[in-house]
Amino acid sequence: MRARRVTLVTALAALLSALAVTAARAADDPALTTPDDPALTTPGAPVVVANEARRLTLAWSPATWKGEPGGPITYDVLSPVGPNAYRGLGSTQDLTITLTNLAPGTAYRIAVQAYAIGGYSDTSQVTVVRTVDGRATVDYRNLDWSPTNNQAQFQLRVTNTGDGPLRLDAVRIRYHVRFEGGNTSLVPECDWAQPGCEAVRRTVQFFPPPGPPPGPSPSPSPSPTVYPVPGTPVPGWLEVTFTGGVLAPGESTGPIQLRLHRANWTDIDERDDPSWQAAVGSWTRNDRVTLDVDGVREFGDA
Repeated sequence: MRARRVTLVTALAALLSALAVTAARAADDPALTTPDDPALTTPGAPVVVANEARRLTLAWSPATWKGEPGGPITYDVLSPVGPNAYRGLGSTQDLTITLTNLAPGTAYRIAVQAYAIGGYSDTSQVTVVRTVDGRATVDYRNLDWSPTNNQAQFQLRVTNTGDGPLRLDAVRIRYHVRFEGGNTSLVPECDWAQPGCEAVRRTVQFFPPPGPPPGPSPSPSPSPTVYPVPGTPVPGWLEVTFTGGVLAPGESTGPIQLRLHRANWTDIDERDDPSWQAAVGSWTRNDRVTLDVDGVREFGDA
């Protein structure tokens, strides 16, 4: 029995040693890498070449093949929005791109990934860039230190960052929310506004999830599906517009203090609202609150 144990230990040691040597050779020799390994080196993080109103030009260093060259390399320009989740901003086979689909005055996290018929690369490091301001911006101050009580309280402030006068009746602000549990009962109040609450219009809009597919209704057992499925969050927004007024370049509306609550004053959870930011006691540039002028996006990207 002792001899068998020694033989088994020796065989295991030899096997582990062989595996270690193979792994080391694979790290040095691209031909020995597994099919799941990236076939392309990681491109460089994007660098800002030009940041103009509604135009952002980026450049990066190229990806190269680790082994035998394959087909032409394409670069996807991405914005990370969550773990392993990306929003595509554009694609090119060049080492530079000009993006025109971004909102002014808004911070974006941007990365680059290369791919070709013969493989792909890892995603580059992220570059954070804020686009140049448009004709107007909106600042945000959260007044509610408890995001799970029965109301949301915050202030908004519009500033004219353009070169000419800004007509407030052309301005549309949207504070983006999610109605948890499908309960879309939300009352918008104006507690105080420097222009006067009578000049501030407030409208709540929501977009329920789609209903069941068309066609004959099946008879599932034990009970039919209810649409929307209970607990599904419903996206929507508080829209703020103005009856009139004009801002000179550099001038702001001053604070507009708003409050949201259920009709029956039950608790709401603000933490899943795209426009919500934790209270810090001061004005912040919250570019998840969006602002349009004459229907054109001038600030924010929800």
